[in-house]
Amino acid sequence: MAKRGTSARLWHRSIILLVIIIVLGFGVVAGRLLYLQTYMSEELQQKAVEQQLADTSISAKRGNIYDRNGNILAQSVSVWNIVIAPANLNNDKERQIVARGLSEILDVDKNEIYEKTKQKNYYTIIKKKVDTEIKDKVTEFASKINDENDISGVISSIEDYNRFYTHDNFAADVLGFVGSDGQGLYGIEYEYDEYLNGKSGRLVVAQNALGTELPYQYEQKVEATDGYNVTLTIDENIQSIMEKYVRETIQEFNVANRGCAIMMNVKTGAILGFACEGSFNPNDPFEIADESVKEEIDQLPEDEQDEAYSKAQTKQWRNKGVSDTYVPGSVFKMVTASSVLSEGLVQEDTRFSCDGAYAPYEGADEIPCWDTAGHGTQTISEALCNSCNPAFMQMGFMLGREKFYEYYVAFGMSEKTGIDLPGESDDYFFDNGGIHGMQLMDLAVASFGQNFKITPVQMLTACGAIANGGKLMKPFVVSQISDANGNVVKTTEPTVKRQAVSAEVANQVCAMLEQNVISGGATNGYVAGYRIGAKTGTSQKIVDENGQQTDDYIASFCGIAPCDDPEIALICYFDTPDPDINYYGSTVAGPCFRNIMSEVLPYLGIEKVYSDDESAKLDTTTKSYIGMNIDAAQAQVTADELEAEVVGEGEKVIAQNPTSYVTIPKGGKVVLYTEDSADKKMVKVPDFKNRTISEAMDLAAENNLNIRIEGSQNTDGTSYVKSQDVKAGSRVEQYTVVTVTFNQDNSIM
Repeated sequence: MAKRGTSARLWHRSIILLVIIIVLGFGVVAGRLLYLQTYMSEELQQKAVEQQLADTSISAKRGNIYDRNGNILAQSVSVWNIVIAPANLNNDKERQIVARGLSEILDVDKNEIYEKTKQKNYYTIIKKKVDTEIKDKVTEFASKINDENDISGVISSIEDYNRFYTHDNFAADVLGFVGSDGQGLYGIEYEYDEYLNGKSGRLVVAQNALGTELPYQYEQKVEATDGYNVTLTIDENIQSIMEKYVRETIQEFNVANRGCAIMMNVKTGAILGFACEGSFNPNDPFEIADESVKEEIDQLPEDEQDEAYSKAQTKQWRNKGVSDTYVPGSVFKMVTASSVLSEGLVQEDTRFSCDGAYAPYEGADEIPCWDTAGHGTQTISEALCNSCNPAFMQMGFMLGREKFYEYYVAFGMSEKTGIDLPGESDDYFFDNGGIHGMQLMDLAVASFGQNFKITPVQMLTACGAIANGGKLMKPFVVSQISDANGNVVKTTEPTVKRQAVSAEVANQVCAMLEQNVISGGATNGYVAGYRIGAKTGTSQKIVDENGQQTDDYIASFCGIAPCDDPEIALICYFDTPDPDINYYGSTVAGPCFRNIMSEVLPYLGIEKVYSDDESAKLDTTTKSYIGMNIDAAQAQVTADELEAEVVGEGEKVIAQNPTSYVTIPKGGKVVLYTEDSADKKMVKVPDFKNRTISEAMDLAAENNLNIRIEGSQNTDGTSYVKSQDVKAGSRVEQYTVVTVTFNQDNSIM
């Protein structure tokens, strides 16, 4: 009985243990199921979808970039991805046919394509981004193998896009470029990437349990959404003019470290042109654009070339107008003048003395004026026209450090302008300590624009504030963003950042800048018929881009037009012109400024208004005298304020030179050939270069030529011929009009 009882108890315990194990087992399973159905539900569903679906991205078409007049500057052009559906191939023979044919058309290794034909899916890319001509050949091949070998549903082409810039390196620093994946990497392409990029579509294909894609009836396509279009404030015509003259200046003065010009509408802050030459081609941005730099890199040891290429790329991509800081030099004197006038410290008749050097405070070393002979006593306007450093040091100490820095801030120098371009740099003001880092000697040199650094666009906006009644505007390059249907989704409104000085003070300084162009150091900015105001700048770099001590200079020229109702401000800036040629802002940057203004102002519809002196020197236009009686023709030539020279004994004019409707200076000569006239007389064109105005006029008269003058027209020997439009040594008909361009050759800083 005891033994039976023991067995019963053991059996009972075994049953209980088994029940416990079963309950625990089911509990674990139930808990796991609950966990999977709740906490892991979304993740498992996602994994299931991923196993059952193959998802391929469809590229969106990137939006266009337009200039202010609707001209396309950047667009996405159609290219094609060549795709096969290998699951539709039935045997090795068909695979070989497809691989061999596509290899010949696409220039892709045949074996590589053949391996892809073995895959069990309906979407395998063979080659990306082929042009339409290649795509058409692929389509023709697909049709051929369908007819000859009954191979269908295998080869297709999917539309994709390549970014294309319509004028290669035109406005490259503004437009920027995109990467191989279509993402904006630089310039407007980067800054407005979220608008331009669009939204990619999707091609979703179902898969069976083996992971093989099912036929096309099981696929779903979600179309891509095109990106928005961006319209710039840049004007294609103005940009072309600016790029042309910046490029010419770089070549003429052998500028070592690039140059730029920026033009702004002073009333709105809209940037009309932004020319940085020596940059890159956005259609091939990774290629070094400067051939000489490329050659230098190619000559380096192989282990040094990669780093050199990287540095060269970074340099050519860098936008000098917003990313580079520079010592502004004497162009900054317009800010110092505005400051002392605004504080009431200086009146128009206040006198400043200059004997060629000045010690700004007791115990300080004397700082020389560019004119070591001195300027004597002068008003503030005369000091600006003379670009007199001692006078401006005196103004700086009238202000004191606190007030000087207050106006430095007011004119936007202490902060980024906020222009909608990437990479804008901060200023550098005496160890970036602001007023706390400024010593007395710093105040002395800062008053004439030395030893602190700002960006060219900061200097331009400060000049624009003086032109705009003292209102400092925020510059911008994008005017609006719109969708593919033309609906505007975003517009840039002009933003007034602050009132830097009063309108009265701003107008006073505008008048001084105008006088500087008429009779001061900025006469190379003069354009007959337009009221232009400007200031030159020749600043020492102190250290170069590698942080090394240097004696190099930056030549700049900054101004406004028209002074009676300013509309535009322009800065021209050249980094390290060849000192053996010339490095002064007046001589290097001034003619560039003038040439740009002479073409842009008429283009903008700003009418010329001539002074009495200008009217007396105005050109006139020849008329057609052909067919007229010789007496009537002579009378008409005289009425046109020209002189007639008759060749021949006939009674009627059968030919003339200059021809009809040619611009010619008043008092110039017109040759009238009559019916029985002899052969036309030819003359040799002399070399006018480096001649003064009077010398050039005498030389033209000696050679029976008409001469038309452009540029600075001083008669005191300070102007010289820079160029002529008819090559020296050419033989032309007598009294042909030769246009010569003059510059004032001076060393005003």
